[in-house]
Amino acid sequence: QVQFVESGGGLVQPGGSLRLSCSVSGSTLVYYAIGWFRQSPPGKEREGVSCISTWDGSSYYADSVKGRFTISRDDARNTVYLQMNSLKPEDTAVYYCAIKVGSKVVITEIWQYDYWGQGTQVTVSS
Repeated sequence: QVQFVESGGGLVQPGGSLRLSCSVSGSTLVYYAIGWFRQSPPGKEREGVSCISTWDGSSYYADSVKGRFTISRDDARNTVYLQMNSLKPEDTAVYYCAIKVGSKVVITEIWQYDYWGQGTQVTVSS
């Protein structure tokens, strides 16, 4: 079983920054891929934002966030971070982290993920 703790969402002005965290625990974790997805409005399909492989650190970014968002990991804490800079109103969404256990590569397809966090709200507004 895998447990998530997501944190870091909130309200920020356009141009501001936030850092999201996704801490993962579970006895079966050796290596995995962590992805960040966002959904806005509720009911719309979740959009892939970024992903990282804990095997080799390779990463992926959606075109809409390249150059503004940075994904990183702290292996000692089993935590993945999403640093979000130069935030725009269109970044407003519920952000979810998800895990693909046993993957050595970046995973972009939403259907491949095994477990999902509860989501954290990010609102970019003046």
